[in-house]
Amino acid sequence: AAARTGVGRARLTNPRKVLYPLSGTTKSDVLAHYLAVAEVMLPHLRDRPVTLVRWPDGVEKPSFFEKDVSRHAPSWIRTARVGTPGGRSEKADFPVIEDAEGLAWAANLAALELHVPQWRVGPDDEQLLPDLLVFDLDPGEGVTIVDCARVAERIAERLADHGLSACPRTSGGKGMQLYAPVTVSSAETTSTFAKALAEDLARETPATVTATMAKARRRGKVFIDWSQNAAAKTTIAPYSLRAAPTPTVSAPVDWADVERGTVRPQEAGEVLKRLSRHGDPLAVLLP
Repeated sequence: AAARTGVGRARLTNPRKVLYPLSGTTKSDVLAHYLAVAEVMLPHLRDRPVTLVRWPDGVEKPSFFEKDVSRHAPSWIRTARVGTPGGRSEKADFPVIEDAEGLAWAANLAALELHVPQWRVGPDDEQLLPDLLVFDLDPGEGVTIVDCARVAERIAERLADHGLSACPRTSGGKGMQLYAPVTVSSAETTSTFAKALAEDLARETPATVTATMAKARRRGKVFIDWSQNAAAKTTIAPYSLRAAPTPTVSAPVDWADVERGTVRPQEAGEVLKRLSRHGDPLAVLLP
């Protein structure tokens, strides 16, 4: 069969170019994944400025982050001019992906990973208050994703005490994440809350949990990264591919899997099967 060469106004160049050598996954396969998950992924991307992480020569070669697409984005891609704290300039034109054509455009750039903040932009590109709370659980040396699952359960219990319902996700890599929808009155609320909760758990079980960023402190522990709630930070978008040796996906998991300790990275085909059976478990995060 001929490789898919585009969607609507988006054209796919070099569709047979292999981006994941170990699995033989091509740029056309990447496009096929994003089109297959478009219906469930696009609501999570809506009104969120996207940071593209591009691997033009595949996952075994160098990559780069791209925030400002003003020089090459087609006129039909919505862009939002928002701040880039810590970047080279004060503001940049981020893409806001609204449809399957936008996903196809990103696939053509070999933007395997799409990263988004925990806030959206308004109609005039103004930055709105955070609507998501995230805990990124990163296993240190000698620690597994199952250990992350045990910490995820503890965080979920604390969130429930505050009337918040947590959704577990794999990052597509070695760790996992918890998300909860929130309504806040200031941009700093989520970071302050997440830091306090992470430090509380680290005090309770200092031998197995840390809330400290330094890698030297993570050995044998799960690092609860609360800092991803900062306005300048982004996390991997739901249903985004990851640049792992094979095409894993950041995808939801069932709490039953968390409790059984059977959480693991999921590849693209498995994610599609789960979606066909269960729909989008992360839909509860949407406004």
